Amino acid sequence: MDRPTPLDLATKTSLLSGHDMWTTVDAPDAGLPSLLLCDGPHGVRKQTGEATAVYDSEPATCFPPAVALASSWDPELLRRVGEALGREARSLGVDVLLGPGVNIKRSPLCGRNFEYFSEDPLLSGVLGAAHVTGVQSQGVGASVKHFAANNQETDRMRVSADVDERTLREIYLPAFERTVKEARPATVMAAYNRVNGVHATQNHHLLAEILREEWGYDGLVVSDWGAVADRVASLIAGLDLEMPGTGGRSDAEVEQAVRDGRVDEAAVDTALDRLRDLVRRVRTKAAPVAVDLDAQHALAREAAADCLVLLKNDHATLPLPPTARIAVLGEFARHPRYQGGGSSHVNATRVDSPLDELRAELPDARVDFTDSPAEAADADLAVVFAGLREEDESEGFDRTHIDLPADQLELIRAVSTAAPRTVVVLLNGSVVSLEGWYDGVDAVVEAWLPGQAGGGAIADVLTGRVNPSGRLAETVPFRLQDTPAYLNFPGGQGHVRYGEGVMVGYRYYETAEVAVRHPFGHGLSYTSFEHTDFRVTATGADTATASVTVTNTGGRYGKHVVQIYVAPAPRPVLSPVRELRGFAKVALAPGESTTVEVALDRRAFAFWDIERGDWTVTAGRYEVQLGQNAHVVLASAALELEGDDYSRPLTLDSPVEEWFGHAVAGPALREALEGGAMVGDDVLRMIGSMPFKQFQGFLPKPVPQELLAQLMEA
Repeated sequence: MDRPTPLDLATKTSLLSGHDMWTTVDAPDAGLPSLLLCDGPHGVRKQTGEATAVYDSEPATCFPPAVALASSWDPELLRRVGEALGREARSLGVDVLLGPGVNIKRSPLCGRNFEYFSEDPLLSGVLGAAHVTGVQSQGVGASVKHFAANNQETDRMRVSADVDERTLREIYLPAFERTVKEARPATVMAAYNRVNGVHATQNHHLLAEILREEWGYDGLVVSDWGAVADRVASLIAGLDLEMPGTGGRSDAEVEQAVRDGRVDEAAVDTALDRLRDLVRRVRTKAAPVAVDLDAQHALAREAAADCLVLLKNDHATLPLPPTARIAVLGEFARHPRYQGGGSSHVNATRVDSPLDELRAELPDARVDFTDSPAEAADADLAVVFAGLREEDESEGFDRTHIDLPADQLELIRAVSTAAPRTVVVLLNGSVVSLEGWYDGVDAVVEAWLPGQAGGGAIADVLTGRVNPSGRLAETVPFRLQDTPAYLNFPGGQGHVRYGEGVMVGYRYYETAEVAVRHPFGHGLSYTSFEHTDFRVTATGADTATASVTVTNTGGRYGKHVVQIYVAPAPRPVLSPVRELRGFAKVALAPGESTTVEVALDRRAFAFWDIERGDWTVTAGRYEVQLGQNAHVVLASAALELEGDDYSRPLTLDSPVEEWFGHAVAGPALREALEGGAMVGDDVLRMIGSMPFKQFQGFLPKPVPQELLAQLMEA
C-alpha cells in the first residue's frame, strides 16, 4: 500500500465515523478505502433496503444461531461454520461480519439469548474464539460483541449494569479475554449499556485498562450502532470508529476538542492507524470468491444435527421406527422457526421443512400431519413440534416468563393423553419451562433455533441417521423464580444490580442446592459411554492435566463430551462448589476407546482477588471432577497446590483475627498479653473483625508500640 497522503485535522476526524449505515468513509489517498460491515453472526445480512428495513437483505445461508451451536460443545465445528460464514461474506463483498456474541446468559429472559452461547464463560470463550478463527481465515474481519455486561434488552441503550470487579473478571469478561488473546479479532464492538454508571463506549476501565493494556488488544474498537453518547469521551477511552455516521456532527466535536486542547491529536492518529490496520487485514485476501450454496446448506444441516439435545427418551421411543404410523402435529413441523428476530435476521437461501424431511427419511413409514389429537390415538406414536414464535423473543425486548404459549401446552397435553407414545420437538431461542407436560411425554428433543437446514437435522436425529450428541449450554430450571437473577432482573430506574455475583447459572444451582429440571451439560445419546482410569497429574506449581479413557459401550457410532470441573480449595471469598474448567468432544464407533487429556491452566484454579487486583491461587486441596454434567460427578481426584503467597502485610487497620492468626505476630502477641488468656477463641470470634488499633483501646495494658512496629516490619 502506498504511503498515505498527509491529512488535515478536519479530514482525519471525518474518517472516524461511518459514511452511512454500513460503510466507512472512502479515502483511498489516505490509505483508507471504504469498508463494508454487515450483521452476523450466524449468517450474512447484507442489507438492501433502508436502514430500518431489517428484513430486506440479500439471500444468505442461515446457520444455526449461537444458542444451538453452543450445545455442540465442539470448537472444531464452530471453526468450520466460521469458515463458511467467511466465504459467504467474501462472496457478497463484506469486509467485517459483526459477530460472534459472547455475552453471558445471566437470565433466561434476555430477548437476545439466541445470539449468545452459554451461561458459562469458558464454554462461551472457547467457542467464540473458534468462530472468530474460522471467519478470519477467509480474509474477513470478525467483531466480537457486545463488550461488556450486555445481558438484557430492557432499557439496553442506557441501563447501567452495576457489577462488582470480581464478578466482571470471573463471569462477564473471560469469554472476551479468551477470544481476544487466542483469535485476535479484527474488531471488538463496544455495547449500548453502561457499566457501573459509565457508557461501555467511553468506559476507560474496560477499553483502555483491560482490553488494551492488560489483554494487549491492538485491533479496532467499533461502537454498536448508535451507542456513542459522547464522541470525545469515547475517543479518549479508546473507541476508534463510531457507527453509523452522524452527518459530521460528532466529527466536528472531536475536531473542536483537539483545537481546544482537550484531546491530543495523537489519539486521532492512533485511531486512524488502527483503521488502516483493519483495511490491511481484510483486504489482503478480499478477492471475490464463489460459494457453493448446496455445500453451505449441507454444513448447516450437519451443524444443526450435532447441536440437538436429547433431553428425555423413555422406553427407547427414539429413534423412530422405520415402518411406524406417525402422527405429526404443530405448525412448526411445516413452517419451522429456525432463527431469531432483529438485526441478525437472515434472508435464508432455502428452508427445510421437518415434515418433508421426515417423510423423505422414512419412506416405509406413514407420516401424516394432523391438527387433531383424537387422530394421534390411531398412530403408533405422535411427534409434536412446539416452541416460541418470533414475536415471543427478539432483539429489543426481554421475555416476561419462560412458559410455552398456552395453545401449545394444550396441544401437548391432549396428544400425550391420546397417543401411545409422544415425542416433543422444541424450537426456541432460549430456555422454556418443561413443566405441566414433561412427565406425560416419552421423549423430548431440544432443537433450539437450528438454522435453515434444521428441518433435515431434526429428521436426522429423530430417525437415528445421526446420533444426538448435544449437551445443554444453559440450565433448564423448574421455575423462573429459581433462577439466580430472578430478583435483580431487569432492574429499574436506569440500573440493574448484578446481586447474584459469580453465582450465575449452574454455579448458583449447585452451590445453593436448588433442584433443576435439567442441569448444565445434560444430554442423552442412542448409545452408551463408559469412563475409566480417570486421573489428574500436576504439570507445574499451579497447572495440571486431567485424563480419562472413554469407551463406546453401545451399538451405535456416537459423539461424547468429556466435562472437567474443579472444586476449589478454601478461599477468602464465597465460591461455587464446582466450575467447568475444561472439556473435549470425541467420536467413537461401537466398542472403540480413546484416552482424552484436558489441560488445566493456572486460571482453572484461580479467583479474582480484589485486594491484589489480580488472579490468585490459594494453597490447599482441589478436587478435579469428571462430570456427566454440572450436577452428576462420575469421578474425582485430589490435587494439592502450593498456591500463591497469600500473606498480607499487617497494619494497625488489619483486623484482630489477622494479627492473632499470623505465624509470627500471633504467638508474640499472646505472650505479650500474658499468655493470651483474655483473647481465647470465644473472644476472637466476637472481636475478630475489629481493627487492631481499636482493639488496643479495650486492653488494660496496650501492646507496646515498639513491639507492634517490629511485628509489622517482620
